[in-house]
Amino acid sequence: MSWYDNTKPTRPIETDEGIKARSKQGEFVKNWWATRWIEAMERVLDRGRLQRGRSYARKGQVLALEEGKGEIKAKVQGSRRTPYRVAIRITPLAEREWEKVLAALAERPYFVAQLLAGQMPLDIEEAFQLVKLDLFPGAGELEQECSCPDWADVCKHLAAVHYILAQRFDEDPFLLFRLRGKTQEALMAALGTAESREGTTAAASEPPIPSLALSPADFWQLGPELEGFAVHIAPPAEPYPLLERLGDPEFMPDARRWLEMAYDAVSATAVQIAYPAESVEVEPE
Repeated sequence: MSWYDNTKPTRPIETDEGIKARSKQGEFVKNWWATRWIEAMERVLDRGRLQRGRSYARKGQVLALEEGKGEIKAKVQGSRRTPYRVAIRITPLAEREWEKVLAALAERPYFVAQLLAGQMPLDIEEAFQLVKLDLFPGAGELEQECSCPDWADVCKHLAAVHYILAQRFDEDPFLLFRLRGKTQEALMAALGTAESREGTTAAASEPPIPSLALSPADFWQLGPELEGFAVHIAPPAEPYPLLERLGDPEFMPDARRWLEMAYDAVSATAVQIAYPAESVEVEPE
C-alpha cells in the first residue's frame, strides 16, 4: 500500500474534450473478448480504484488513446492541470509462435471462415492453447505505467484507459491481434492462403463432376451414391411452431385458423412436387 492510499480521493478536473464511453450504466462492453479484457483488469484492481476508473471512463476523462506497435498510449485528465500519461505495453508473439498459431487456426475451417469474415470465433483461444500460447497477455507480458503519484500496479487512470481500450476491442477485435504482433492484413493473407491450399487439395482428391450437358434429364435426380439414403417426412413435435410463437395479429384475431389451413396446403404441395412418383402422406400439423 502506498502513501497515496491514505489520502482523501480528489475530484478530477472536468473536461468535454475526452473520449466518453458508450456505456452509461451496467455492462461496459458487449462482446466476449472485450469482456475478457475487463475481467483480467478487475482481478488485479481494488474496488475503490475500479469504481473511480469506470467513472473516469464514462465521464470522458480519457483525453486521448493512441495505438502503437505493441503498445497503447493515453492521456487522462485527473485532478491536476497537466493530464497524466498512461502507457500499456504488450509483449508481441514471435514470428515462429505466430506460425504455430496460424497452423492451428488453419486446421479449423470454422475459425478461418469467421476470421476472414472479420469476426472473432468464440473458442479461438483453443487454437492458441493447442500450441501452448495465449491470445490474451499474461501478467508477465503486460507492462503498464501512469505518471500519477499512485504507486499501485493499476491506478484509477490506468483503469479508465483499460475500459476505453476494451471499448475499442469491442469495435475492432483485430486490435488485440495487432498488439500481439500480427496485423489484420497479414492474418487474412496467411489464413486465405491456407484456406486456398486446403481447398485445392480437397478439390484434387474429388472425382470430376460430369458435364450437365451430358445428362440434363437427371439433374434433379438422386445419384447412385444416395440410393440408400432414406427420407422420412414427419410433422414437428409442436404443431405450427411459428404460429405458436408469433400468436394472432391484433388486426385479425382468428388469423391462425386460416393460416393453419394454408400451412397444411403448402406442405402437401411441397411433398407432391418433391416426390411426384411416390404416395407420401403428411399428417396435418
